[in-house]
Amino acid sequence: MKINQIIRDKRKELSLTQEQIANFLGVSTPAVNKWEKGSTYPDITLLPALARLLKIDLNTLFSFKENLTDIEIERFVNELDRVVQEQDYSAAFQMAIDKIREYPTCDKLVYASILYLDGALSLYCVPEPEQYRETFETFYKRLSVNEMTEVRDTAISMLISYARNRGEYAKAEELIHMLPVSMIDREEQLAVLYQQQKKYADAEKIWEHRLLNGVTKIQLALMNMLEIALHENRNTDAEFFADMYEAITRQFSLPEWMRWSAHLQLAIAKKDKAESLSIFSKMLPALREEWRPQDSALYQNAVRTGGTGASSFSGKLANFFCGELIAQDEYAFIRDCAEFRELMDEMGCKYPL
Repeated sequence: MKINQIIRDKRKELSLTQEQIANFLGVSTPAVNKWEKGSTYPDITLLPALARLLKIDLNTLFSFKENLTDIEIERFVNELDRVVQEQDYSAAFQMAIDKIREYPTCDKLVYASILYLDGALSLYCVPEPEQYRETFETFYKRLSVNEMTEVRDTAISMLISYARNRGEYAKAEELIHMLPVSMIDREEQLAVLYQQQKKYADAEKIWEHRLLNGVTKIQLALMNMLEIALHENRNTDAEFFADMYEAITRQFSLPEWMRWSAHLQLAIAKKDKAESLSIFSKMLPALREEWRPQDSALYQNAVRTGGTGASSFSGKLANFFCGELIAQDEYAFIRDCAEFRELMDEMGCKYPL
């Protein structure tokens, strides 16, 4: 990151105006404006005071430590995952914090590392997750004013989730209104442009992405409509929503295990032991199967990850779900029978006697 970007970003992070910076340093506001545009640079005698004002050291101000490349960040996140699996979560967390301190202006590093660690809290059933979420929330607040749209909007979305989970509904609504509303669909415009240029593979890749995102949104809507129907004792509607969810999952070639998700929610709500166990007996083995979207004509341009990574993730998902079955109160009604223990044995999950 260039010095002008560092001055601008750190000033905004501290909620200072260009005029305030100018007054503190005894220069004109236009001078500070030119620094941030990169057309001129601060006098060398002002640099120590400027660094103190922005609460950074001179190394950071001069960006002696360059930002990491996207490939370096990807490799680092993969290393975090390895540390989580081979050592423990706290070691990976500290490793990420140390790396961020080494590259304090690299928001892409912060974004990738914190998102991974936040997701891993649930995936690996990390105890006392709130001690880590406090740190994550601080980073999300920093990223919520980032100039990169994806980074900013994702950070705001995570802050909304945090506020909502704490019951801070007014705060969540305030954050929701910070999300941008655009009349221009950039992705759609690109797809149409590529088609006109006969770049069919590029266009089709975008349409596939749109299709997958659209189906995912429909699934989310159906699951929430099912939940509302259950709360209002509209069981016929709930059954209909579950059937629709299963049909859509099949039609759009989504992972095999997903097709049973909605009917499982119904069975759990009804405390139907036989139906729940029947669904689990099909769903859990399917969780270990690798999903290859590119095998469907709908997603032929999907990135081929090379089976091992996908298989590894499928195994983690299955183990996570088995852990939930053993630990969560909502599944207690099915744990007192031999069929459940046999299923756990088949899945290789240790179940306490």
